[in-house]
Amino acid sequence: MPNIPVTTWSLEQTSETDLLPAEAPQGDVKIIRSEVPSPEFSRFLYTSVGGDILWTDLLGWTYAQWQAHLTRPGVETWVAYDHGTPAGYVELTPQDDGVVEIEHFGLIPAFRGKRIGGHLLAYGTARAWDLADRWPGLVPTKRVWLHTCSKDGEHAMANYQRRGFKLFDTKVEEEAVVTTPGPWPGAYPA
Repeated sequence: MPNIPVTTWSLEQTSETDLLPAEAPQGDVKIIRSEVPSPEFSRFLYTSVGGDILWTDLLGWTYAQWQAHLTRPGVETWVAYDHGTPAGYVELTPQDDGVVEIEHFGLIPAFRGKRIGGHLLAYGTARAWDLADRWPGLVPTKRVWLHTCSKDGEHAMANYQRRGFKLFDTKVEEEAVVTTPGPWPGAYPA
């Protein structure tokens, strides 16, 4: 299989005041924390959001691996719903010394371009900054970071920067070309 160069950009906020708000989208959009760890639901979100942009890292995870990840103290999944339908999500993962990674963020393709992404990112980032308030024993957040890559949506980097994230690292690596996994064969081809 041929390889392609993939650029990965890492971005961060080092103060809660770095977060820039986004305008709330029109309509019936709600963001709700998924408080019961559910490997089935998390895998649905992962494949539905990442299928057309080649998220493949977790496709081989077993149920037990999903469960172990989701039940770690401080891991949170916040889901955006548009008229009651899941539209996208943000997953927060605490790390050492008050660092929180926005490990997964994105919208299901049918909901892109409706101004939900900026709102969800701002809301999820705010939840990263106050994560320790909901999880006794966690160190208060000192830094929130995430990464995006050249396989992600064309507006991803601009959205992160509009929310106040600053670039701190860039890497280019060769990756094998992977066919679109999608939530099912043929869904949202790239």
